[in-house]
Amino acid sequence: MDFLFEYGLFLAKAVTLVIAILLAIGGIAGIASKQKQRKGELEITSLSDKLEDVRDMLRAYVLDKAELKQLDKEQKKAAKAEKKNKAKKDESKDPAQGNLYVIDFDGSMDAHEVDSLREEITAILTIANDKDEVLVRLESGGGVVHGYGLAASQLQRIKDKGIKLTVAVDKVAASGGYMMACVADNVLSSKFAIIGSIGVIAQIPNFNKLLKKNDVEFEQHTAGEFKRTLTMFGENNDQGREKFREELEEVHLMFKDFVQTNRPELNINQVATGEYWYGAKALELGLVDKIQTSDDYLIDANENKEIYAVKYSVKKNIAERFSMAALKSVEATLMKLWQRSQQVIK
Repeated sequence: MDFLFEYGLFLAKAVTLVIAILLAIGGIAGIASKQKQRKGELEITSLSDKLEDVRDMLRAYVLDKAELKQLDKEQKKAAKAEKKNKAKKDESKDPAQGNLYVIDFDGSMDAHEVDSLREEITAILTIANDKDEVLVRLESGGGVVHGYGLAASQLQRIKDKGIKLTVAVDKVAASGGYMMACVADNVLSSKFAIIGSIGVIAQIPNFNKLLKKNDVEFEQHTAGEFKRTLTMFGENNDQGREKFREELEEVHLMFKDFVQTNRPELNINQVATGEYWYGAKALELGLVDKIQTSDDYLIDANENKEIYAVKYSVKKNIAERFSMAALKSVEATLMKLWQRSQQVIK
C-alpha cells in the first residue's frame, strides 16, 4: 500500500513538472511571437522634470521646516504670478533658447545601434529648429567602417539642418567612435576618457599549415584578381598581403580626410597615428573642445532649456536577447584585454 502511495505521489510530481515545462515553453514561444510582431517604440523622457524631482527630494531632506515653509511660500507666490501673467511653464527658461534633445549611443563592434540612432534623429528633426540643440552621449571603442561611417552620416543630418550638435564622451570614443564625435560642433570629454585612435586595423588568422599537417585540402575559386586578398584557410602570398595593406591605407586616408574636414584646425599627421589619448591630452591636441562630463553639461543646460531624452527601442525575442548578451560579453572581454594591453607597466 505504501508502495502504491509513493508511486502515485511520484507520478503526480512528474506530471506536474512536465506540465509546468510545457507551459513555460508555450509562454516563452508566445512572448517571442508577440515580440516579433511588435515594432520599435519611441520613448520621450523629460530630463528637466527628473532633475527637478531630484532637487526637490534633496531639499526635503536638507532644509529644516522653516526653510521648507519659506520655500513653499515663494513657490506658491511665483506660481500665482505665473498664472496671472499667463507665462510659460517655467519663466526662468527662455523659449528663445530652444530645447535640448539627448540621445545615448553605446556602440558595439558591428554598430547595429545605428538603426535606432537614425530613428531617433529622424524623430528629432521633425520638430527641432535652429534654436534647439542635440546632445549625443557617446560611448564606443569603434568597429566596422561601414557601420560607423553611417552613424557619422546620421549625426551630419543634424548639422545639415542648422541645429547645434554636441557630443559628450564620458568613457571612450575611439576609432569609429571618434569618427562620430568629430562631426559635432562641440566635443566634450571627461578628464580620463579615451579619445582618438585614428587608425585602421584588420587581423585574420590563417590555418593553412594546420590543414596541411592533417592532410586536409582547401579549395577556393574566385573570378577577379583581388576578389579575395587574404584567406583563413588557403595559402596567402605576398601579392595578396600587399593588396590588403593598400586597402587598409585607403581606408585610413579616408578616415584622416573625414576628421580633417570636420576639425580643420587639427594637425592630422600628429593625431592620426592610431594612438589614443586621455581627455586632458586630447584637449591639448585639439581632438576635443572642453573637459566636462555630460552630467555637468545637462545641469548647466537645465537652467534655461527644457531637456528631453529621445530613445528608440525594439523589443527583442528570447533568442535575440541571448545572442545579444553573448555578443556584449565577448566585446566586454575583448575591450578589457585591449585596455590592459595598452596600460603602462610601472
